[in-house]
Amino acid sequence: MRDLTSCFSDHAIKVSDASCSGNSSHSIFPISAAAGGGGCRSSTSRSPSTDQPSIQISTTLLFKSKLSSGINPLLINLTWSRNHLSTSLSISFPEFLHSWKPAFLTNKKGKHSFLASSSISLHWDFSSATFDQGPDPIINFYVAVIVDSEFALLLGDQIEEFLNKFSEKLPVAEFSMICRKEQVVGRTLYSITRARFGDGEIVDHEITIRCRGGGLNDGKDAELFVFIDKKRVVHATKLNWNFRGNQTIFIDGSPVDVMWDMYGWWFSGMVGQSVFMFRKRSSLESRLWLEEQGTVGFSLLIQAFRSP
Repeated sequence: MRDLTSCFSDHAIKVSDASCSGNSSHSIFPISAAAGGGGCRSSTSRSPSTDQPSIQISTTLLFKSKLSSGINPLLINLTWSRNHLSTSLSISFPEFLHSWKPAFLTNKKGKHSFLASSSISLHWDFSSATFDQGPDPIINFYVAVIVDSEFALLLGDQIEEFLNKFSEKLPVAEFSMICRKEQVVGRTLYSITRARFGDGEIVDHEITIRCRGGGLNDGKDAELFVFIDKKRVVHATKLNWNFRGNQTIFIDGSPVDVMWDMYGWWFSGMVGQSVFMFRKRSSLESRLWLEEQGTVGFSLLIQAFRSP
């Protein structure tokens, strides 16, 4: 990650009116997902166009849950994957990787229990789920994680119905999403997603990453654009030199560091890839988030692969 922040820029662009977002703890979290060349597609438009976006193949959501039985927060990884046949879900716990492998939930509805350092039970149903562009569902689904007789995670718009039918009344831990990672693939770099950065936000922001100009192994004339809610917030040129960079923007009054690393996209041939990170900082006066101590803000990580 040091490479991502090696080129620091002092630019700061205000996306929306400044407003302080208050802290909130969520007991229920209905989330939504949100031939030839190989470089950036040429375009005369200065805003997101109608070109076909890259295909999103997987989404990983990282949550932290503050259980009453534990001192440190429990980390929970949910990965939604999609191929031309179906959508699948896998759940893992970094704390228990030494004693338990990730659960690959191939059935669209079910229950799975196991014993690691704690007693864990998984409940899920996305058999009737509705999907947008990504592999993660937006409505008509639920995912519940129980750890030592306490709900560590509750997701989806159907979670209330699940709780009403559940046989026990269990306490619900405080939890929050701290990272969303998306993997996309396409012949050109054009990614559209949605995310929330402020505490207590209920509205997603549309994030568009687009590259134009240039060709395979040649970023001299290429340009990188990043839009938030269709407003341009990042514009980088001469990507053969500026393939790594950092810029600070404002989203709902909060500073967000935008970092990119496109070295692999330009200099790794037909199998190139690039990485983009959006990371909320604790305050404008603080240093770059990577150097902050004891703070965990939300981050969005997008990994783009070039298709052959």
